[in-house]
Amino acid sequence: MKQIFIILFLVIISARISSAEKRKILFLGNSYTYYNDLPNTLKQLALSLGDTLEVDSYTPGGASFQSLSNDANTLAKIQLPGWDYVVLQAQSQEPAFSPAQVQSDTYPFAKKLDSLIHISNPCAETIFYMTWGRKNGDAGNCAAYPPICTYEGMQQRLRESYLEMSNTNHATCSPVGVAWRTFRVAHPAVELYNPDESHPSVNGTYLAACTFYCSIYHKTTLGANYVLAGVAAADATNMQDIASNTVLDSIENWQQYGGIPVAAFTPIANNLQVNFTNNSMRATIYEWDFGDLSPIDNTTNPTHTYATPGNYTVKLISKTACNKYEVKTNAVNLIGIPNGLEDQNLKKKSSIFYYNQQLIFPKGAKQIAIINSAGMHILNRAIHSDATFLDCGFLPQGLYYYLVNDQNSELQRGKFMVP
Repeated sequence: MKQIFIILFLVIISARISSAEKRKILFLGNSYTYYNDLPNTLKQLALSLGDTLEVDSYTPGGASFQSLSNDANTLAKIQLPGWDYVVLQAQSQEPAFSPAQVQSDTYPFAKKLDSLIHISNPCAETIFYMTWGRKNGDAGNCAAYPPICTYEGMQQRLRESYLEMSNTNHATCSPVGVAWRTFRVAHPAVELYNPDESHPSVNGTYLAACTFYCSIYHKTTLGANYVLAGVAAADATNMQDIASNTVLDSIENWQQYGGIPVAAFTPIANNLQVNFTNNSMRATIYEWDFGDLSPIDNTTNPTHTYATPGNYTVKLISKTACNKYEVKTNAVNLIGIPNGLEDQNLKKKSSIFYYNQQLIFPKGAKQIAIINSAGMHILNRAIHSDATFLDCGFLPQGLYYYLVNDQNSELQRGKFMVP
């Protein structure tokens, strides 16, 4: 009786999705947030991408973290229930000052605000809004602290301070300032600033909204059909691209200290059995759907055996105790090869054989595939000449299978050992 061998060819296509759930976000800041209505711009951008975002804000002009932390309106907003995210934006200059000054005048009030947020909404995620340096630096404070005399110096200090606040408060950072710098270098003709060289133009606000969307949903904004009035279509596309790359290409730079989960996994097939390695971060609860109508699996790194070859969409939902979650899907294709691989020497059934580090085949072969014992395709090559052998000296020791399509389109199959 013939023994059936199933060779698995595993193709993984990854696509991160986020359910179009309703999320609530509160912005606490000042004019950098209310110029051009950043909260509503983000809301409309999310809606155009299929997501619903409920927004609210309290943004008095010139507000610092200290003034916000002692403001009755701030406290009233924070105490409202159901916030998924609360954004904290400092007065535009204060995080750029010297480390000693920021340590005494800014960090304590950032901590106070974060603590108040979690007293009222324990599952809310604090997001620090990293802003941008002034167009030509902070001239008014240049003499007192020379590093902020230039845009680059001011931007660097803002980056350092906002990441430090994210770290010490176990929070997320939305790197608007980093996206701003990248866009400014790449597209210097596009004006991100208001004429005062401090506040955002409509371009700057749209770039900020794109960065926030990527930070919250872990999805690209490319393809969004909502564009803030006054932003050119071509510029909007470039902003979507840069914001997406800034956040998603380096997401752990900005979110490693916070609580927004990332779902990720790697499948490794061995015949019909697939081992799933869970690479998720900031999650403790897992739901695996293997795409074959089997029950949901809640183990961290499951092993699943499929009944038959086929195409399966595997879905992992990675959750936190606060029910924040992300969904990751992989399309896993298991392709079976027909019967005919037997334990006996297949030279009796096929004119193809392995000898002296070469796979010898008849003249006229058109296609050759080599597959290892774990079911992975090592080589798949078209033969465009009258060649009659394939150099296999690169193969490590072990058992291999071959598939050859000859001049009669007949699939010959067999196996060979590399000693």
